[in-house]
Amino acid sequence: MNITVHGVTFSYRSIPSLTGVSLTLEESEVLGLIGPNGSGKTTLLKCMNKILEPKQGTILLDEKDIKKMSRLDVAKHIGYVPQTSVSNPTAIPVFEVVLMGRRPHIGWQSSEQDTAKVWDALKMLGIEHLAMRDFYELSGGEQQRVLIARSLAQEAKVLLLDEPTSNLDIRHQLEVMNLTRKLVTEEKIAAAVAIHDLNLAFRYCDKIVMLKAGKVFAAGEARAVLLPEILRKVYGVEVVVNQTNNIPYIVPIAPLQ
Repeated sequence: MNITVHGVTFSYRSIPSLTGVSLTLEESEVLGLIGPNGSGKTTLLKCMNKILEPKQGTILLDEKDIKKMSRLDVAKHIGYVPQTSVSNPTAIPVFEVVLMGRRPHIGWQSSEQDTAKVWDALKMLGIEHLAMRDFYELSGGEQQRVLIARSLAQEAKVLLLDEPTSNLDIRHQLEVMNLTRKLVTEEKIAAAVAIHDLNLAFRYCDKIVMLKAGKVFAAGEARAVLLPEILRKVYGVEVVVNQTNNIPYIVPIAPLQ
């Protein structure tokens, strides 16, 4: 299942957030959305998931215009993993959080088949032992796994992840990105990941779309986009790109004066 974004423009009241953004997300692909704070990454993901409706442009899900699809139909195909909350006054078990992924298919009445799909998703992510734990008592990395499990129980063929590694330590960052890469490869789904860590983007993303002030500044394979001259123009920093074990990594040197 593919998503094609063409000429999408969105504004919050009169303040532009996206201007003429176009991209393609294909099956078995991890697409990295990068750019400075406020460049429009989260807004773009929400437009792709029909949480927000663009002022102009089209978003096609396997050639179907999502503007003409119901939110329920979109939710049957696209899973959205938002930035997690730290706490919530209402306790909710992990099993119930993952079961929410079945809502597009069953409404509010679950069956044995739905329960089985929840357990399958929990086992796939190795978190079945957390099923009865309060979601808001889990660590950030565990919460991310639960939200990804919810999307799998949803039977989504497209995953949209909004900064899934933010506020995680380096071990959990690698675990979440390894998991995303594994799911994309083995389950043949597509994933778009809004991410700040350029080195993780370098390592895990098949393609990169770099946004600046709501516009696509550069797009293509990571090695063609994450270049010192491009990063200088977008982020305002001097960097060098080194390589270890055939894995490129970016070393920031200094902000431009």
